[in-house]
Amino acid sequence: MGRHRGKWAVLFVSVLLLVAACGGGSGGASADTIKIGVPVPLTGDYASAGEAILNAAKLAAQEINDQGGLLGKKVEVIGQDDQCDSQVGVQAAQKLISQGIVAAVGGYCSSASIPEAGEFAKKDIPFLLDASTNPVLTEKNPGTVFRICGRDDEQGPVAMSFMKDVLKAQTVGIIHDNTTYAKGLAEAARDAAESLGMTVVLFTTITPGEKDFSSTVTAVKRADPDALYFTGYHAEGGLLVKQAWEMGLRAALVVSDANQDPTFLQTAGSAANGVYVTTAPLAEFIPAAQGFVQKYKDTFKAPPGGFSVYEYDAMHVLLDAIKRANSTDPKAIVTALKETKDFPGITGNITFNTQGDRSDKLYMVAVAENGQFQPYMRIVNGQWQKVQ
Repeated sequence: MGRHRGKWAVLFVSVLLLVAACGGGSGGASADTIKIGVPVPLTGDYASAGEAILNAAKLAAQEINDQGGLLGKKVEVIGQDDQCDSQVGVQAAQKLISQGIVAAVGGYCSSASIPEAGEFAKKDIPFLLDASTNPVLTEKNPGTVFRICGRDDEQGPVAMSFMKDVLKAQTVGIIHDNTTYAKGLAEAARDAAESLGMTVVLFTTITPGEKDFSSTVTAVKRADPDALYFTGYHAEGGLLVKQAWEMGLRAALVVSDANQDPTFLQTAGSAANGVYVTTAPLAEFIPAAQGFVQKYKDTFKAPPGGFSVYEYDAMHVLLDAIKRANSTDPKAIVTALKETKDFPGITGNITFNTQGDRSDKLYMVAVAENGQFQPYMRIVNGQWQKVQ
């Protein structure tokens, strides 16, 4: 009896191993769906931005699936919370890899996206960025990272050019929150200001999660800059603007693209009126994106977030590459992505340079008015012009 039980045990283990070998793994190429990972913050202060990005990815996937899918399979979007944290970002990337994704499309905070990109690169998995703007992302992982949005070393000079040429500011203050994104952008802005002959009279930091900015506002008032640039995120940006107004600060206020979120407007309230935002064009500003805006609102009962339209374009760029590669092998997809040229995205034609960055320059300036962001000015042929 005991010997028979042993034989059956060996047979049972052998069957389990055979099942695992024939399809028990999680590889995206052999599964019934094409799995695409979306690492973004889904909890914490930046969850609203992450949810909007994930929703846009799902919307793009649903459109493809409604048309019959891709390569005979359905597209499956897998969201993963990275909490805008570097260590959690590594774990998020590893979880997505273990689930068999063939590519990742997303990223919000560069502090999380940078380590995520490193994990994906180890497996030759392409990572398309919709919002993470730190230059290191494409410089450190050339070949596997592709960026639909702009870079900090493009946004910083645009911000300072606007302050000098349009706002006529000679002195500027710059505040960041010491995160990878905010610090990098602040440094790019400082360098640009100095190259333009402006004087940086204040360069200081706040702490993410901080609620009382009275000491910071007092320092700004003491430095008395003509204009102030805040490069941190919307959770703190809205509070900073509100408290600056309450304390009587009347310098021109400019905030970075991480503040182009409804939360910023809600938190700042009426103090947001007249605040300028350096940003890539929001979906609402783009005539070709109005169908996307309406579909997003109908589907999710909310307006799209600031980076949703770039996630939507990134998804379609990826799906087009998979179709051209006629493969779900990550290496083949990377090759096809490198060959992307003039893809007709709703944010404009998309071509990647040799580093993986988008070749056209996106940044413009919006202004907050009556609870909404409105297009204001952009550079045309080297000159600032009002957006009509």
